Amino acid sequence: MKVAIYTLGCKVNQYETQAMEQELRRRGHEVVEFSAPADAYVVNSCSVTAVSDQKSRQMLHRIRREHPAAVAALCGCYPQTHVEDVRKLDVDLIAGTGDRVGFIDLLEQAVEEKRPMEAIDRAFDRRTFEVLPAGGMAERTRAMLKVEDGCVNFCTYCIIPYARGPVRSLPLDKAMEQAAQLKADGYREIVLTGIEISSWGKDLKNGQTLIDLIEALCKAAPGVRIRLGSLEPRTVTEDFCRRAAALPDLCPQFHLSMQSGCDATLKRMNRKYDTARFAQSVALLNQYFEY
Repeated sequence: MKVAIYTLGCKVNQYETQAMEQELRRRGHEVVEFSAPADAYVVNSCSVTAVSDQKSRQMLHRIRREHPAAVAALCGCYPQTHVEDVRKLDVDLIAGTGDRVGFIDLLEQAVEEKRPMEAIDRAFDRRTFEVLPAGGMAERTRAMLKVEDGCVNFCTYCIIPYARGPVRSLPLDKAMEQAAQLKADGYREIVLTGIEISSWGKDLKNGQTLIDLIEALCKAAPGVRIRLGSLEPRTVTEDFCRRAAALPDLCPQFHLSMQSGCDATLKRMNRKYDTARFAQSVALLNQYFEY
């Protein structure tokens, strides 16, 4: 079958779309552009804002208008968090943010059987990390490696914990295997991605933290640049900076999340740091890295 996927939202969604495309090709299916004729059209959705939800609905309306005979499928954060709203839409297959390989199984069934299907689990019940194939497009030198899923920060304004469930980490040995494979495949840079990569290792309960993962990946794929996604400011400690600065393959580029410069606002947001802690993180990075 021919499948087209339209992706909304963050790098994790992009990564998971890429993994689903790899699985589709592995099974002998053809992945085509969203504007091309296809047997099934998939919208991998975001639900961070109401605008994101609206964009998902617009894409589904477009599918029905331009390809009325094709299967219309919706997966991702929007159906995971607004399933009752999604059920009112004209969608053949509804799935959430879990079990991407299982979603491909259902997509094959939906195309073959031409009947509505749904697979929405309880995000908070998830306890294991779904290992998906890492990589990027064949002509690119940069690959993404998803190392973490879920979040338990419960910031006042954020729907993500309800969309993604608790923290689950890619085990260290699996991460090293994937990094080594990406090096063997010719990639020159690996971007670590996740819902909240600063939380990597919390669920493993073996004392490992993000810096342990970074050191292991640099060892597994020497000569390949390792680039970090967004970090929670409290991740940046003196131990983190000292060990990170000793890694020649780590890109010295750090994006620290800061939603407000007002401590009262940060407290209302239920953020776990204040402006003083943010400033401390910046000072440490300036101390250990030359810019």
